[in-house]
Amino acid sequence: MDRIRCAWGDSAPEYVAYHDEEWGVPLRGDDALFERLCLEAFQSGLSWLTILRKRPAFRAAFAGFSVDAVAEFTDEDRARLLADAGIVRNRAKVDAAVANARAAQRLPEGLSELLWSFAPQGPRPRPATLAEVPATSPESVAMAKELKRRGFAFVGPTTAYALMQATGMVDDHVATCFRAVT
Repeated sequence: MDRIRCAWGDSAPEYVAYHDEEWGVPLRGDDALFERLCLEAFQSGLSWLTILRKRPAFRAAFAGFSVDAVAEFTDEDRARLLADAGIVRNRAKVDAAVANARAAQRLPEGLSELLWSFAPQGPRPRPATLAEVPATSPESVAMAKELKRRGFAFVGPTTAYALMQATGMVDDHVATCFRAVT
C-alpha cells in the first residue's frame, strides 16, 4: 500500500527512509543532536539529499559525532577532513563543527537540554501544504541567537529551524502525510 507523504519525502529512496523513520521524530542526547546540528550546517547551500548520501562518510570522518572526540580534533584532523572526498570539504563548515563541539562541551546543561529548551510549547497549526511550512520561527531565531552567544557557528535561524524539524522539536509533516500526528 502506498503511503501519502510530504511531497519531498517521495522524491528519492533516501528521502523516503529519512522521512518515514527520522524526520520529525523526537531526538535527544548530546551526541545525537550534535550530529544533526553538524549535518544541518554542512547542508547549508546544498541539497539535503547530498548530505544523506554522504552521512556514513560524515559519521566515519567525525568519530561518530562524539562531542568529546570532535572537540579534541587537531590541525591534522582538519587537514584530513578537508582531503576527504566522502564529505563536504568546506573549511568554514569543518572549522565550525570542531568549534561547535568545543562550545557544546562548555554547556553546563548539555547540548540536548539547551536545544530542547527552545521547542515550542502547546499546539501549533499543522501545515496543509509545503508552502505553509516556515523557514524560521521565533523559537529558531532565539535558538540561533543563544547558540551564537555561546560560541557556536553556522547556526542561523534557518539552520536552527531545520534542526528543530529534523529532531521533532516541531512537527511540520503536512496534514495529508501519514506521519502527521493530530
